[in-house]
Amino acid sequence: MRRAPFSLGKAGPRKRINRVPSPILARGLPWLSVVFCSILPGLLTIASAPVLPPLGFLAFVAWRQLRPGLMPVWAGLPLGLVDDLYSGQPFGSAVMLWSGAAIVLDEIEARLPWRNFLTEWLVAMGLILAYIVLSLLVANIAGASAPIHVIVPQTVISLLCYPLVGRLVAIADRIRLIPFREIR
Repeated sequence: MRRAPFSLGKAGPRKRINRVPSPILARGLPWLSVVFCSILPGLLTIASAPVLPPLGFLAFVAWRQLRPGLMPVWAGLPLGLVDDLYSGQPFGSAVMLWSGAAIVLDEIEARLPWRNFLTEWLVAMGLILAYIVLSLLVANIAGASAPIHVIVPQTVISLLCYPLVGRLVAIADRIRLIPFREIR
């Protein structure tokens, strides 16, 4: 017995008439999730040395890798501004680094359109490592004088935490596309 192409039985999803994803939720959730992730580390703890990963940057990279065309290349500017306001870094450092990461991810997307998990993770690891080291360099130029060994725990936690952040972004992407009743 054949079933309808979108019907997976009693428990599975079925195509419904008059249901579409909300355009506000579909466009706004990625931006809001990155902003929330930028604010979250400052709410959780106050430390003299960086311990928590830069969750905003991790979410930004995860969204750019999961849905490359969803956020434009210039998205690093406003999202980096928000991160600069809440991270304590010198103003403009996240704008510069996030915009550079967006350009790098855009170039990788153009050159390697077919990637797998390992490739995505290696690219993310390189970007995360570069972001944390360059953030330390910018902070030292602004007068912080912090040694490089201070960022080792944050770097290790960030690199190991990225797959979890990528999974949470994938869940948010599924929520973003939940169909609602269309009103005409």
